[in-house]
Order: sequence, then structure tokens, then C-alpha cells
Amino acid sequence: MNNGLSPIILWFRRDLRLHDHFALEAASASGRPILPLFIYDDPVQELGAAPKFRLGLGLEVFAETIKSRGSRLIFRRGSALEALEAVIAETGATSVFWTRSYDPTSITRDTLIKSKLAERGIEARSFAGHLLFEPWEVATKAGQPFRVFTPMWRAVSGRDVATPRPEPRSLRPMSKWPRSDRLGDWHLDRKMNRGADVVRSFVKAGEAAALDRLDAFLRRVSDYAGRRDNLGQAGTSDLSEYLSLGEISPRVIWHRVQNAARLGASGTDAFLRQLIWREFSYHLMYHTPHMLTDNWKPDWGQFPWETCTIAKSAVCWKQARTGVPIVDAGLRQMFVTGRMHNRARMIVASYLTKHLMVHWKIGMDWFAECLTDWDPAANAMGWQWVAGSGPDAAPFFRIFNPETQRERFDPKGTYLKQWIAEGSTSPTSTALAYFDAVPRSWGLKPSDSYPQPIVGLKEGRERALAAYESRKSPVRN
Repeated sequence: MNNGLSPIILWFRRDLRLHDHFALEAASASGRPILPLFIYDDPVQELGAAPKFRLGLGLEVFAETIKSRGSRLIFRRGSALEALEAVIAETGATSVFWTRSYDPTSITRDTLIKSKLAERGIEARSFAGHLLFEPWEVATKAGQPFRVFTPMWRAVSGRDVATPRPEPRSLRPMSKWPRSDRLGDWHLDRKMNRGADVVRSFVKAGEAAALDRLDAFLRRVSDYAGRRDNLGQAGTSDLSEYLSLGEISPRVIWHRVQNAARLGASGTDAFLRQLIWREFSYHLMYHTPHMLTDNWKPDWGQFPWETCTIAKSAVCWKQARTGVPIVDAGLRQMFVTGRMHNRARMIVASYLTKHLMVHWKIGMDWFAECLTDWDPAANAMGWQWVAGSGPDAAPFFRIFNPETQRERFDPKGTYLKQWIAEGSTSPTSTALAYFDAVPRSWGLKPSDSYPQPIVGLKEGRERALAAYESRKSPVRN
């Protein structure tokens, strides 16, 4: 094949950055013109309201970043294969590069595209970039994927992680650009309705913002282990939304945290374990993709969870009106900011799947609708871990007591005050913002009385444990 100076299409997906980008580095090193492309295909169409909204903000910033480098981000909508074929026909491109995805839908799509492009003599190459290690590179001594986190952590924590690559010096532009859709015409914020304006104020999108956020976290990384579970303090990294869209490379985070440790920062392993937990969820998704839709442990198929999405308990939970303040605070934080503190995620998930006995998939789907940092592997893994049906899961009988959790992780009520308005004589602006963000059809007002609990904490716990014990007992005729 004689590529000459034919363009390389660089198909961006969840890798909206210029630093540490192997596909971009390879395209730049070729000396050929680079055509940056983003395609609004079915996987984008199927995103929930908040992830799609956040993607739009990320694309807006990324397009400006690429423009500042003398290039353009081309937008096309439709089948990914058809969009690529159209751009190839318009430009004479002979290569398509992209960063790998690991979910089953993307794998099927990308495999088909590689095959179809190869039939036409078009070079199609996929590169690492979304993870620290490729899922097929990490295995037990028996050659099997890890099913338990701690052994995986031990196996990879001392491994070399590829050195992050700098941003290429230049992006050789096209001499003639193909047509592009207008990003604004896609209306990626449409499903957010009036909530878009509320959530937007809590989002700072883009690669530069991600690197700034990392710098800020590194200044307090020594406090991470002791503060990360405190709901009322800024103890976490807040990097999840940037990792989700690839606005920052996990390799950059890994090496920067390791460097902080070498310079004297303490407790960095506690954070690096969380980065490997993300890795663990992706490796599991790749090797056992049914975890996205079904119980990872098949023997949980008959567990008597409520599966009706409009059941009173599920609706009250979604509307953050359970009557349990710490649960409602977490859900309201998500509705206002698009994110939720990790400790709160565990509390609200435990309450839904155990005290309310509602299926974890209802919670998982709601998070997929409302989280700006939504991540398919982490979302499924987190819900199945709490519910007890997943790999290396917490045992079902580990039922978080919301009141005990509040006393331990929000002892001064800072988090509750930040997110619960009802009953307060001077509610905070963030607590009031919840009522500006929710659908008008819910009919909620800050002057409403705070609801009574849907179920008593003791009653809910006993019901859940009884269901668990019944599941373990053999059925007798």
C-alpha cells in the first residue's frame, strides 16, 4: 500500500486529550495530514442524559483545543462505519487510528469496522490508552483473569506502567477539510431539560481542567487515606469525570502520584488502589461482559428483588425522598452536580438493594442517566459489589446502616446541610438547587415537609436478611 501523504483519520471517542495519546502520537510521527473526527453513532445516542450532556461540554472544549493547534475536529452523525467510509471517500484517507474500547458493543462495532476497512485496503489500527494495562496482559499464575481485587492489586502494583507521552509538537492539517456537522445542532443537552443550567455550573470540562484538578489533588494527596470517606470535606480526587471521557490519561495520574510518593507524600497507595479498582472493573467487563446486564453470579437470578421501575420505593429513591437524610443527600448531590461522593454511592446503593429490596439494575440505570462521570464498567461493578451479586462482592449481609454511616462520615451534618433544604430556616444554595434541577412534573418544593422513611431501618434490614437466608435454604416440596 502506498500511503504517500494521504490523510490519517484519527477517530476520537472517550479519549478527548492530546497528551499521552498513542494513536495521536503514531499519526503525528507519520508526517501525514491528520483528520480528527468524532462520530455521533448509536452508542452516543444511547447515553443517559447527564453523560451525553457532559460529553457535549467535553467536545466543545476539545474542539477549541484542537483549533488552537491549527487543526479542526470534524463532527459526523450516523453509523460509525458509514461515517468513516464517507470521510474516506471525500478525503482520500488511507488509514484510520483510534483508542480501544472494552465494552462488548464497542468491541463488536470496532471488529466489524476493521474487517470492512481491510477489505477496501484501508489501514485500521487500534491503540491502548484508556487503561494502565490491557485486559489480556494481566492474569493469575494459572493464566486466568483475576476475579478478586486484592490479588490483582498485588500482581500489578509493582509493575512498570508505560511512561506518558507528551503532546505532539504539531498536528499536520488537511489542505482541504471535509464538511462537518455543527456540534450545537446535536443538542446533546436536550434530555437534561432545565437541569442543564444547574449542573453546568459544577462542570469544568477539558484536558487543561483535568490536569489542573490533578495538580490540586497532588497538593493534598497525603490527606487522601484519612479524608476520602468524609462526606463533608474535599478529600477525594474528583478526577472520575475526566477519566471517563479520557480528558486525562490514567498513566499520567499513576506516574504523578508515584512521583509525589518519592517526594515524600504519604498514603499514596490508598489512592493508587482506587485506580487499580477502576482497572479491575474494566478487565472484568472485558472478560465477563454479562456483568453489564445480568448478575455476575448466576445463582442470584432468583433473588426476590423488586424489578418494577415505577414501584413506590424505586420512585421515592430516584426522587431523593426516601425519608433517610444521608441517602437523599447523596442522590440530590448527583442531581445537582452530576457526581456523588463515593461513600454516598455505597450508602444509597446499599439502601436501595437491601433496605428497599429493589433490583440493582434499577439503581445502575438511574446512575447511568444522572452521572456526568458515568463509566460502564465502574457503574456495573459498583452496583453488583454492593448488591452482593458481583465479583469479589461485599457479602449481602453487610448492610450499611445509613444512620451509623452519617454519624461516622458526616458527624457535624455538613453534608446534610449542603443538600437537604426541607425543614431548614436558611437552606444552602446547593440544597435549593435540587428543586431547580428536578423535572417540574415531580412537583417538589423546598417548602415541602421532609418525608417520613419509606421503611424503618431495622425493618428493612431484617426483611433483607430474611430474603437472603431464604435464598440459601433449599426448596422443599
